[in-house]
Amino acid sequence: MQGKMDANIFDQEIGTPIIADVSELTQLFLEPDVSRSDPLNEAPAESNGKPKEVYVVDPLRDPRWDEFLQWHPRASLFHSSGWLRALAMTYGYRPIAFTTCGLAEPLRNAAVFCQVESWLTGKRLVSLPFSDHCEWLVENKEDTVVICARLEREIERERWRYIELRALHQLEIPILLPQSQIRYTFHALDLRPNLETIFANFHKSCIQRKISRSEREGLTYCEGSSDLLLNHFYRLFRTTRVRHRMPPAPRRWFANLIRYLGDTIKIRVALKSGRPVAAMITARYKDTMMYKYGCSDTRFNRLGGMHLLFWRAIQEAKNSGLNYFDFGRTDAEQTGLINFKGRWGAAESVLDYSRYSATDSANHLFDLQTGTRKAKAVKFILSQLPSGLVARIGRLLYPHVG
Repeated sequence: MQGKMDANIFDQEIGTPIIADVSELTQLFLEPDVSRSDPLNEAPAESNGKPKEVYVVDPLRDPRWDEFLQWHPRASLFHSSGWLRALAMTYGYRPIAFTTCGLAEPLRNAAVFCQVESWLTGKRLVSLPFSDHCEWLVENKEDTVVICARLEREIERERWRYIELRALHQLEIPILLPQSQIRYTFHALDLRPNLETIFANFHKSCIQRKISRSEREGLTYCEGSSDLLLNHFYRLFRTTRVRHRMPPAPRRWFANLIRYLGDTIKIRVALKSGRPVAAMITARYKDTMMYKYGCSDTRFNRLGGMHLLFWRAIQEAKNSGLNYFDFGRTDAEQTGLINFKGRWGAAESVLDYSRYSATDSANHLFDLQTGTRKAKAVKFILSQLPSGLVARIGRLLYPHVG
């Protein structure tokens, strides 16, 4: 059974060319699924005459995790221990990974999730919350079958509301449960041509001229990860989210990204006469630089601050020898934003999120599809509230919406 699931207005980009979008961890290290007395541990597949076992590992404590990501070609920033730790420490989500590799073996495959346990929106496994995409890092079909069989048993045993996958590439997942999907678009810029060719492929009036305008206007460019730059970013981010009637993510989320991702993350700010007018957060991982968050002061949009920041980030990525610039996901209905990203010469592709549930419904309270009556009603209510209250609402609700 397949249907369309709702998008989440808490975790979406702004539909304009100016983009905005807890406790100590459990002591669990490894949970080998090997007990013969438990029927949940009976693997349906065999390898060399032996039943394959499924192990549940904690990526934050398994010493093999980071090495595994380094050699796996589809591993991204979202799989990294820094990103997972930021999710855990900000929102209380417990990261777990399912693998067929035993304790004494090198890690060769894994499907990573976060356990979201909310009294308000229910229990679920998400791969991964607040992450644009998260690839299924299992190559062998037999391993996929065994891991999926385990997931099906887990959803029944643990009473998960649903399992959600956010794979960037199409998957054949043998989970025999009702499925629902939501479709996004994804944009990535190929950085392998020379910088002159990359610039020439930008839309002349919408991108190239805006970059030139930002240079003529004498905008100052700053980058780093200091508290001052974080404050500049968060003030603009919070204002932008409230303007679009969406609660902002808590400031500690961005502080934790800086803390746990280290020098791979960078805040970029454009200033006019010392006043921040645009800001973004990018992160680099392996051969890719990723744009994740951005915001601006609309009174200064004509100066091209966001265009300047994108161009500086692209130049840095190219000069650092990276191969791709990830513009991230976009709601399918946000045609203006889709066009904006395409005008940078970025290739567009489809990004499907899939949910598998033991029931016919795989939605929760805060699944608010863009443009629906429910989403419009929520935005209207938020627009009537003081901005400080909207920010507090965001701090309270974000752990429940991942």
